[in-house]
Amino acid sequence: MMAARELRPLAGVVYCGNLAIVGASWIPTFLPRRRPLPSNFADQWTELLPWAAIAIAFIACAIGEMRRYEKPGRVMVDLACSSLALIYVGVFISILWRLRFLGGAEFGLSGLLTLIIVVKMGDIGAYAVGRLIGRHKMAPILSPGKTWEGAVGAVAFATLGAWLSFKCVVPTLLPKADGVAFVADPWVCNSYGVAIGVTGLIGDLAESLLKRDAGVKDSSRWMPGFGGVLDILDSILLSAPVAYLYWSFLLLVYF
Repeated sequence: MMAARELRPLAGVVYCGNLAIVGASWIPTFLPRRRPLPSNFADQWTELLPWAAIAIAFIACAIGEMRRYEKPGRVMVDLACSSLALIYVGVFISILWRLRFLGGAEFGLSGLLTLIIVVKMGDIGAYAVGRLIGRHKMAPILSPGKTWEGAVGAVAFATLGAWLSFKCVVPTLLPKADGVAFVADPWVCNSYGVAIGVTGLIGDLAESLLKRDAGVKDSSRWMPGFGGVLDILDSILLSAPVAYLYWSFLLLVYF
């Protein structure tokens, strides 16, 4: 997309940086240790490693811009484009990974599955309701096919997806704690669906914004019939921080 506007982020550095950022969240989960670490040190190490990867990736981009510097007027734009790619892809995917292993394998898997179910239910609701009764355009220039009726349908279906997830999926994945099965608070369940539904819409519009600004129909040559890879992941990526906060501070503490 950036190449379509003759922008020049350092592709190789960005690819490696994104892998490093995601790997920094993945490595502590599986890296064997020769001796046990103090709990406070282990927590600090796993928390700081992704931040260190982000900083190193940015430094690598800056060094790359230094090497190819020719004249004023391009460096800040290209460096900003590289930073956007690192955040949009690397940071948000690393949050998904951290959600997957939050609070243990079963708990994290529950968080990841509910996120995917709620987001995709919201996508179904937006499409179905928008096609059936959509009349009022939500963002006619940015995304002509989206309507306010479809947005309401997205939030409603996302809330239904949250209820189904916490009613049917999560109890089967989480073991009983002290003989008590997991039961989500209705307020937490409904607010989770609304929050993920809204951020999923924002994620979809944000990716449309990037494509419109770049003047391209697909975000990449991969999966062109679906609009590119980012069209599949856009809602999930921007909803990941919200899901992580919910499962960290509301559901993990509650359970």
